[in-house]
Amino acid sequence: MLDTDLNRSDLAERVLREAARRGFTQAARCATLGDGAPWIWNTSTELFPQAIQILDRFHAKEHLSSVGKIIYGADTPPAKQWIQRRYDQLDDGKIDPLLKALDRHAAKYEEARKCAAYVRRNRHRMRYAEFHAQGLCTSTGVLEAGCKIVVGTRLKRGGMHWTEHGANTIMALRCCKLSARFEDFWEYRADRMKATA
Repeated sequence: MLDTDLNRSDLAERVLREAARRGFTQAARCATLGDGAPWIWNTSTELFPQAIQILDRFHAKEHLSSVGKIIYGADTPPAKQWIQRRYDQLDDGKIDPLLKALDRHAAKYEEARKCAAYVRRNRHRMRYAEFHAQGLCTSTGVLEAGCKIVVGTRLKRGGMHWTEHGANTIMALRCCKLSARFEDFWEYRADRMKATA
């Protein structure tokens, strides 16, 4: 039986149910991926305190790229060189030299200051060399592509207009179908209709 907490959001409850259904909560080793938003890490810590938290590597690189472009100008050779050095440091787990490079520009560039704070706040989630050595995924790209296919393919066809309720309903049905739970959904719905009749 799942430990339920009345203070959890509907999303958190659904995530916990699905994780339990898939055996995530009983796995010997668990990892959660996120883009750095505090609510993601708070939810992850609350629901899966045993999980290794990993900051999506693409998001981290996106921040570094923005800083390099602001400092040296977009698409200039110095910007490309500076950005690539930061990427290499990030991938190699050399966070201290990366922070020093950001700190050198923090007084003049707010973006560098913000990026340094982001790295400091998430550095324990940015141990990419260590994560790769353990065979862990460090990018949410596969999940985001799946969402694009599942959601985008259905909702963004030409001439379609959705209400929030309608979009949520069709997505729930599509997810049931694609996760091989379509029959379960209809059995559950029939049972609920019998109970209310």
